[in-house]
Amino acid sequence: MATEVLSLDSQTSRDAIARRAGAVLSNGGLVAFPTETVYGVGACTAVAGALERLRELKQRPPVKAFAVHIADPADVAQLVPDPPPLASRLMRKAWPGPLTLVVRGTVGDASPNDAGLNLSAVYVDGFVGLRCPDHPITRDILRMAGSPVVAASANPPGLPPPRTGDEVLQHFDGLVDVLVDAGPTEHAKASTVVRIDGDDYDIIRKGVYTAKTIRRLASKHILFVCTGNTCRSPMAAGIAAALLAERVKCEVCELPDRGILVTSAGIAGGWGSASAHALTAAERRRADIAAHRSSNLTVERIREADLILTMTRAHRNAVLDMVPSAHDRTATLLDGIDVRDPIGGDEQEYEACARTIEEGLRARLQEMSI
Repeated sequence: MATEVLSLDSQTSRDAIARRAGAVLSNGGLVAFPTETVYGVGACTAVAGALERLRELKQRPPVKAFAVHIADPADVAQLVPDPPPLASRLMRKAWPGPLTLVVRGTVGDASPNDAGLNLSAVYVDGFVGLRCPDHPITRDILRMAGSPVVAASANPPGLPPPRTGDEVLQHFDGLVDVLVDAGPTEHAKASTVVRIDGDDYDIIRKGVYTAKTIRRLASKHILFVCTGNTCRSPMAAGIAAALLAERVKCEVCELPDRGILVTSAGIAGGWGSASAHALTAAERRRADIAAHRSSNLTVERIREADLILTMTRAHRNAVLDMVPSAHDRTATLLDGIDVRDPIGGDEQEYEACARTIEEGLRARLQEMSI
């Protein structure tokens, strides 16, 4: 029997397509679906025989696991309730997105409400693969399935992963029950696979995210925010970097190698370099901000930061207006007190501002585990 094709270009609503594909999965069928990377084919772990069909289709032995695909990052708690801090950091920054994480977990870690879901099938040697794809129809399908879905790229072994629905049908027409066709994928490249063990990670498959990107996402990232990003926040970032380098006993330029990023941005930034008085005040504190160039605050930068310290309460509100979920990671540098903007002032005003910033930083950094 030919594969049923559900096209997003048709008159059928996205909701109806997701419900149909989810129902097929929950009844033991195989469904091919798009992701932001390539097309995948999935099966529900809870249905007898479904996983075996997927293994046969992909010619994959039981010792090689499939990644569990989840609709929302919060769903990871069903499989790994207490992921390592590094894994949690990557999940927050990169999900939904083209990153598969392989983390430690056992069937016993799973929720007691998950009995009968055959979760043992997704763990191999104490590790489980996790993926939260960034494609709206696929996330809808995963929600509709009602139980964990494992998936792999929709291609025979040794052949390139498919980038279109037509490429899926070239090899799997009649072998999968449903194909959800959403046209060409965004990246046309597989997700990056990162294995995490404690505080260490290994890239076990190259993909959309480069090693440099993974390194950035894995780092502990402190972001300072002011208005124009020419005085307060660059001074704060420069002084913080100097203090952190002193703490971990390295040069400032070596902080990224220690997994620490310190940056700054402005809610109205993007114009010019650090002001002359800011350069002088920073230099007095062994902070070199001569290469700084003003940059604008973006949603992506907020999302990637582990700690966001703003110069005023208004700046904090601006951050949260952009990304409300950053609430627990965003605070004013000084508790309940604004750091006054010295712009237009003389050298003494900048010096006073830098002194205030340094005192606030010393208190804040004592609270941090870096």
